[in-house]
Amino acid sequence: MQPLPVLDTAHLLPVLDQHLIAVLRSLAPTDWDKATVAPKWRVRDVALHLLDGSLRTLSMLRDGHFGEPGPASPAYADIVRYLNQLNEEWVAVGQRLSPQIITWLLEISGPAYNAYMASLPPLEPAVFSVGWAGEDQSPNWFHVARDYTEKWHHQQQIRQAVGQEAPLLAPELYHPFLSTCVRALPHHYRAVAAEPGTVLQFTVTGAAGDTWYLRRQANSWELGSHYTGPVAATVALDGSVAWRLFTKSLPRTLAEAHVEVSGEQYLTEPIYSLITIMG
Repeated sequence: MQPLPVLDTAHLLPVLDQHLIAVLRSLAPTDWDKATVAPKWRVRDVALHLLDGSLRTLSMLRDGHFGEPGPASPAYADIVRYLNQLNEEWVAVGQRLSPQIITWLLEISGPAYNAYMASLPPLEPAVFSVGWAGEDQSPNWFHVARDYTEKWHHQQQIRQAVGQEAPLLAPELYHPFLSTCVRALPHHYRAVAAEPGTVLQFTVTGAAGDTWYLRRQANSWELGSHYTGPVAATVALDGSVAWRLFTKSLPRTLAEAHVEVSGEQYLTEPIYSLITIMG
């Protein structure tokens, strides 16, 4: 089994921005108030959240301005509560902004955000680790890829709400999203006990899909590709809905219709609770 390579996504952030501005400019006034799969958030709220992500990154990481105390502790639950509070506050204030102003602010802040992310040395330590992958310290390339998944899935929430999903499902944009998300699997399976050498095959179907393998080591799981030996279980997830499962917007009752499994249930059950967002 081959280890997964470093993932380069910085060059795709400007492409996402081009798609974002295009879809926002295409919206009718009523589209901005349409519900999305993000609980309690309309299209305008998700767009505001995307703007917040860019401005907050530039303020904190580029400019060193954190503005207020951080979470109560470095515990994952406290970080999630802190981020949820920040998100809610920003969206509430953003109701004062028109769709035209939101789009304009996204358009002018995007290039600065993209340039900063592209400037980060890929292998140097990131300021913020990728918590949903269980990392206490992450390299910059993983931090950038995590932000790519954020930008990708929130734009896709907007697109799903207005019936324009297809552009982001193109392999050149969707596969990097999937390849980033599956890196949560070893941490997600950390409590699943199995004999060393046990292998799980995980496949996302469709043109942008791929196959990855989880192999049990003595005390942990490792993720890789191009494995040719026996597998103890398989999971095949419909690529058209994989992004929703990974971002907590596809309930178990709906997900079961889009997942095919074989092998012992204890090896396949965790896939239904895989989450690659801070929440």
